[in-house]
Amino acid sequence: MQHVSAFSRPQTVPAAPALAAGRKPSLWILDGWRDLILYVCTPLLLVPIFIGAQGLWAAEDIYLFVAAFGAMGHHLPGMIRAYGDRALFQRFRWRFICAPIFLVVVCAAFSLWDLKGIVLAAFMWGVWHGMMQTYGFCRIYDAKVGSFAETTRRLDFALCGIWFATAVLLSPQRMTDTLETYYSAGGPFIPPTLLRAGQQGLLALALLVSAVFLANFIWMWSSGKRPSPVKLVLLVTSISFWWYCNNIVASVLVGVALFEVFHDVQYLSLVWIYNRKRVESDRSIGGFMGFVFRRSGALVGLYIGLIFAYGALGYYKSSIGIDVVKRILTGVVTASALLHFYYDGFIWKVREKSTRQSLGIAGGTADVSLGSFLPGWALHGAKWLAVFVIPLGMLWFAEVHSARGKLDRFASIVADLPTSARAHVNYATELQDAGRTDEASKEFSEAIRLSPASAKAHVNLGSLLTANGQLDEAQKHFEQALRIEPNNAEYHSGYAYLLDQLGRKDEAAVECETAVRLAPSSPQAHYSYGAFLEKYGKPDEAVAQYRQTLQFDPNHLDGHIDLGNLLFESGEIAEAREHFQKASVLNPKLAQPHNYLGKVFMRQGNVSQAIAQFEEALRLHPDFPEAEENLRVARETGAQPP
Repeated sequence: MQHVSAFSRPQTVPAAPALAAGRKPSLWILDGWRDLILYVCTPLLLVPIFIGAQGLWAAEDIYLFVAAFGAMGHHLPGMIRAYGDRALFQRFRWRFICAPIFLVVVCAAFSLWDLKGIVLAAFMWGVWHGMMQTYGFCRIYDAKVGSFAETTRRLDFALCGIWFATAVLLSPQRMTDTLETYYSAGGPFIPPTLLRAGQQGLLALALLVSAVFLANFIWMWSSGKRPSPVKLVLLVTSISFWWYCNNIVASVLVGVALFEVFHDVQYLSLVWIYNRKRVESDRSIGGFMGFVFRRSGALVGLYIGLIFAYGALGYYKSSIGIDVVKRILTGVVTASALLHFYYDGFIWKVREKSTRQSLGIAGGTADVSLGSFLPGWALHGAKWLAVFVIPLGMLWFAEVHSARGKLDRFASIVADLPTSARAHVNYATELQDAGRTDEASKEFSEAIRLSPASAKAHVNLGSLLTANGQLDEAQKHFEQALRIEPNNAEYHSGYAYLLDQLGRKDEAAVECETAVRLAPSSPQAHYSYGAFLEKYGKPDEAVAQYRQTLQFDPNHLDGHIDLGNLLFESGEIAEAREHFQKASVLNPKLAQPHNYLGKVFMRQGNVSQAIAQFEEALRLHPDFPEAEENLRVARETGAQPP
């Protein structure tokens, strides 16, 4: 085993013996059926599975599960190799030591300050990473048949890059999210004409690159220097699936989850094969990596279990109640993703002889020399400055000094993407929150015109119509939303409120119960049901629902206020006081908790404290008749002799 220092010429494994003379190389990494299932035709299996999953779980739940246990979890195998392969670690020692420290500090800082620049950087790196994995498989399959032509390699790269970028740029849903992050990070406004010209130009370039790629493929095939036919199928399925996930799947969350599963299946299986061969061919690899990647069926289960365990960090961070800790963990999760993208850019290169040997590939070019006019460390540092430090610094400066409000940003996105239903829904939601309900209704209606299957647009428009007293029209939109997403607990809760307004109490109760059944851990579903039960004179059952609300969300403001009020009325003064005090801490600008606290102190005979609370309520909300009356009574009580 040859040990080398960082940035020296790559040689991490001993030379492998050449193939026996006359032995025909295999087209496949594993074999025909396993390659088709794991690498080439995986999308054909995933689509029906996800269609079935959408009938059982909400898109948000599918996305959260895949994003944690898939996206986060699949970072682990690369980390195991980076820190468990002694030769690799010696070669890239300073990268493996400095990069994690740098990225964790940067990502945690951006997360603590709630700056969006790091989110945009992670998204861009993520698209690049997914594209490079497809390109990497192209090179593996070409290497399997001994095709190392430089022109073919460059065209593979161009084809993958241009179509991955085009699919995102032409996707109204993905571009809505991307522009939202970009404008939130302080990015300057992109004129709609410039954006549309960029979209059309990129599509034309993608078609041109495809034509050149096919011409080269046909010429190489006819001249006897045949590229891999498996690679061609892989490109068709991968690029088509990327396009499907970005532009055809109704829910952007499901689309992201779909491609993430495809990416993970490819990655995890290939890394398992590679690391197992590394362990078998290099006796010096021991420790944890040597144990996990031994040839054993039981260790496959351990491998998957470790991936899920690592992914749990991403899944459970949202359930942490301490905001600072949650933000730091969010930064750590982001840093893990960036490290994964970064490490994979240099530890799996197919052009290196050592990588080809561990993948069972013979022939091809020799190891690549890293010589250049700059020392290796300087060239690497310059790349970091160019693609990460300077752009991120510019985004940080722009966001900190940006004066644009959220409403203006969403208006800009609608101007850039007038055919995006998602953009209109987001803008309408902001207009609704700003009290501009007429404009919000128009935007929701436009979203429905563009995408009649937008359940969120139907529900939000239904809520506005309910508030305006147009109950029959609102009912049509709620029913349409529930036909689109019958398992959405939030929609059932909203429909329950509408039915209650229509005087259909029994049907409203059924909808409340359905919401709780569909989302038993949803604080809002329990709160809505509790409010319904309280309204119809069932305080004990309402208290139980409010307690469930606070169990799943200890910071639910209305849950504390309404539970405290019912407890106060039932004589449980001490506990009621705790809930009112918690509510006053959660929203110090809200007058209502102070009014209730004043009533608690009056009941306990502490008149001076009661007066202070009533005065605070009136300071926060001068037009508060109940607090005025309570203050008057308290002062009269305090003026009376004991």
